[in-house]
Amino acid sequence: MKVLVIGGGGREHALAWKLAQSPRVQQVYVAPGNGGTARDAQLKNVAITDPQALADFAAAEKIGLTVVGPEAPLSQGVVDIFRARGLRIFGPSKAAAQLESSKAFAKDFMARHKIPTAHYATFTDVAAAHAHVDQVGAPIVVKADGLAAGKGVVVAMTLQEAHEAIDFMLLDNSLGVQHNDGGARVVIEEFLEGEEASFIVLVDGKHVLALASSQDHKRLGDGDTGPNTGGMGAYSPAPVVTPNVHAKAMHEIIGPTVAGMARDGIPFTGFLYAGLMIDAKGNPKTLEFNTRMGDPETQPILMRLKSDLVEVLLHATDGTLDKVSLEWDRRIALGVVMAAAGYPLQPRKGDAITGLGADTPDAVVFHAGTALDDDGTVRVTGGRVLCVTALGESAKLAQQAAYDAMAGIAFDGMQYRRDIGHRAVKR
Repeated sequence: MKVLVIGGGGREHALAWKLAQSPRVQQVYVAPGNGGTARDAQLKNVAITDPQALADFAAAEKIGLTVVGPEAPLSQGVVDIFRARGLRIFGPSKAAAQLESSKAFAKDFMARHKIPTAHYATFTDVAAAHAHVDQVGAPIVVKADGLAAGKGVVVAMTLQEAHEAIDFMLLDNSLGVQHNDGGARVVIEEFLEGEEASFIVLVDGKHVLALASSQDHKRLGDGDTGPNTGGMGAYSPAPVVTPNVHAKAMHEIIGPTVAGMARDGIPFTGFLYAGLMIDAKGNPKTLEFNTRMGDPETQPILMRLKSDLVEVLLHATDGTLDKVSLEWDRRIALGVVMAAAGYPLQPRKGDAITGLGADTPDAVVFHAGTALDDDGTVRVTGGRVLCVTALGESAKLAQQAAYDAMAGIAFDGMQYRRDIGHRAVKR
């Protein structure tokens, strides 16, 4: 069968890489793909991004399964378009994707269905938002209501940072937020103490199948310093997600979310990602929902997945996820992101990347912001450029293997953290 992956980032490279391993797959197309997918003989890039044109391509090529990677096409209704034409696609409808595309929708949904989350208030008026922050104090969290490529959240440790974030999001939009209907809006939340983890599940509208846990590193600099980013690295599994935390997350967050969406008349299908904050007593609260796999969490998660992803997603699109289970490599996978000069606010494009060697079964370089020139040169095209991912018997060994695999890869101004996985190593 032929498979189509929609998107062009590191998550999509990892999805395409994993799907291509299935014996059932004849060809994997990636639309639009990147320099890494262009270099892989098993994958084929297609220069299409328009949802209607993607559906035309899927129909013409007799694509047996389409998987949506990023949030933007989901919020544009690509799943609705494919389903209306009888094309098999895995992802949420435009209405269900509001769990990610609108922070206000998600918070109101959680309040209505009693899903544990931080206290919050929503504002469109700048003066009212500033007054609320002054009243509540810092630390406090300011979130843009629309899509912002993982950069629309500011954890403000001071009042000044909170006021600046409000102005960024409501006035000058320097973060490039795609505002929802009604214009610019922010959600201001209480600051939650604890340790974050990424909890991603597959949902077929009714049944849920949990993926391996993971933890990413949002801050740009070592020791969790600097501005928030889309993610500078990740590892799987996350030690903080103990069996008890896992059970609570499924029972108190994931289950009620899937049931609540169905009850509200917008059944959820696709990858559901709950960003969790886990307190010292092991109680999880929901920081946010994403309606797709995380990036860079996808890369280490799929490095560990031993099951045939195509088989699993066929069950997911048939509504029979309860008939399948997942098999995992017991080793730890860890991925380190290499980012462009100027990331996250003004990433520089065009720098040539050198030193890209061959992947091995235990170390893979997933591409995100790259393009392949006609002469074979790989160049930087986006903020997060590569995610070098490796497997190891322990967190320390996986960390060492990933950094060893990075040795020799270079481009001007590259940025990366040297402490990815530090929490797991410490444990």
